[in-house]
Amino acid sequence: MPVATFILPASLALQLLSGAAPAAKSAPKAVPAKPSATAKRAAPVYAQATAEKLIGPALTDGHAYARLAELTDGIGPRLSGSPGAEAAVQWALRSFKADGVKAWLEPVKVPHWVRGEASGEVLASERTRGHPLALLALGGSPPTAPEGLSAEVVEVTSLEQLESLGAAVKGKFVFFNHTMTVAADYGRFAGLRSRGPAAAAKHGAVGALVRSLATASLRTPHTGATNFPSEGPRIPAASVATEDADLLHRLLARGPVRVKLMLGSSELPDADSSNVVAEIRGREKPQEIVLIGAHLDSWDVGTGAHDDGAGVVMVMEAARLIAKLPQAPRRTVRVVLFMNEENGLRGGRAYAEAHAAELPRHVGALEMDAGGGRPVSVSVRAGEGGQDLLRPWLPPLTALGVTQFSPREAGGADISPLMPARVPFFGVEVDSSRYFDVHHTEADTLDKVDPQDLARSTAAVAWMTYALAEMPGTLTRPEAPAPRGPAPVTAPAQQSKTSGN
Repeated sequence: MPVATFILPASLALQLLSGAAPAAKSAPKAVPAKPSATAKRAAPVYAQATAEKLIGPALTDGHAYARLAELTDGIGPRLSGSPGAEAAVQWALRSFKADGVKAWLEPVKVPHWVRGEASGEVLASERTRGHPLALLALGGSPPTAPEGLSAEVVEVTSLEQLESLGAAVKGKFVFFNHTMTVAADYGRFAGLRSRGPAAAAKHGAVGALVRSLATASLRTPHTGATNFPSEGPRIPAASVATEDADLLHRLLARGPVRVKLMLGSSELPDADSSNVVAEIRGREKPQEIVLIGAHLDSWDVGTGAHDDGAGVVMVMEAARLIAKLPQAPRRTVRVVLFMNEENGLRGGRAYAEAHAAELPRHVGALEMDAGGGRPVSVSVRAGEGGQDLLRPWLPPLTALGVTQFSPREAGGADISPLMPARVPFFGVEVDSSRYFDVHHTEADTLDKVDPQDLARSTAAVAWMTYALAEMPGTLTRPEAPAPRGPAPVTAPAQQSKTSGN
């Protein structure tokens, strides 16, 4: 479909050619990537002309933003099992082929949960009139009865506090409250949403309400996955906007509170879907694979612009630009658009299983799933010497504002099944400080993505992908992860979402 083209100001392209860095906004603390004295004297390990062919067009032709408009405005929400998800699969396949990049589909069976209608209210009492609640069913929640569910509310702020209450929550709604204010808090509190309802059900609760995992809100509730064990009770569960969570907290401080909840969600049989895989074959070592990925599915609210449309178009653009080079890189570049990251991780697991025999030949894997913010650093998870190997390839990123390594290890939910095979990870960390303003909400739409920031991060992904595929050596493989104990009720979740959902 026709889309408008966004052109980045020429001044930034000139900064690229001169090697000057643009004025940077405040960024997370990171480890400076200072070159050694030897590196300063050494000749560049790459051709400047190649850097310009990859980074220049990413900054100036507006293709990433135009493609994101196609995905978000043209297709819209893409929850696994939905018609939107299937439309996105076919769109991605057509787009790769139009770019001249070989692509194919790999089958994945995915959950098919349907949200339905939802409503809730604080019931009137002697102390207060009734109040409607802004809420969204959590992915995986069962429905209430058609007439709804009414019960008293009990507030907890941790899973440990819930355990201490035990049977005292029987017959009640458990309200999980927390104090998330910045993006870094997501990992601290995500377990309340993913594991809390199942834990409450175990103690006899009849329903669960979870304060939205948000850094901003205009009564915009944030959905997300909650997980119940295959054996055990399931209860209706919803997220409530932060303003309504504060209301519940205030009312509970004054006395008992009763809430009525109506959820019309349903769980249909697993659906047929696909990962979309594309590849640029390496010229010298085609058997060695550099994987770059993002998840094609989104929640059914908003249009998934930041989560994860931005990541999708970054890796697609990286492939398109690398495919246009006069000479392919030494190694094969493989793009995987994973299906079902949001409520099951089936695509990531399916890829690891289908390609188990060649995982020892995966020399690097990157996942973009932290929104469309500007790039701030490069991350790596590898054996000894990983940063030293990558450091000589960083200068072309200076004009994008990337001059340092992240203190965090690279990772991602969909590439996490590659960890037992000791696949090295690399990453482009983006500014995700405002990501959780709109994450998993109706507000995650194209207008929230800054075209210049998206262009800069696209350029950084394209260059770092090329670097891993072209450099003479490869990253040392990291140690295998330590054996884990019995799995918790649910699997956990880049301040970003390194474990998804």
